[in-house]
Amino acid sequence: MSRSNITDEDLRAYLAEHLPATRMAMIEQSLRDSDLLRRQLALLARDNDHGGYSVGEVWRRGRLSCPTRGQLGAYLLQALDDAPREYIDFHLQIVGCRVCNANLADLQQASASAPEKQRRRRKYFESSAGYLRRDG
Repeated sequence: MSRSNITDEDLRAYLAEHLPATRMAMIEQSLRDSDLLRRQLALLARDNDHGGYSVGEVWRRGRLSCPTRGQLGAYLLQALDDAPREYIDFHLQIVGCRVCNANLADLQQASASAPEKQRRRRKYFESSAGYLRRDG
């Protein structure tokens, strides 16, 4: 990837870790190869720290386009209508939002371990049932 293909918006998204992993890696390699690009990144980082925000930057920092964890859970359970499901597909696969993909992976892991947790709770309850007092 040449330095000319990397815009200020790319670098801001790189700083905020809002890019897909492959794009992050390409920009990182370009940063290693270009002193000029590293200086440009440093200037953008300084501007961000001093409140140099565009509407797009506020939108990205606030993650205003990201679905909620509840919406991701409904997506995982295939309980969404077409429009929200298609948007989340786009957001996860095309935009490649790392935060939402990590949230979805966490929800998938929790969902996979749910039967084991239920079995463990039942076992604990059954083993302690004789210790419960009956008021009466």
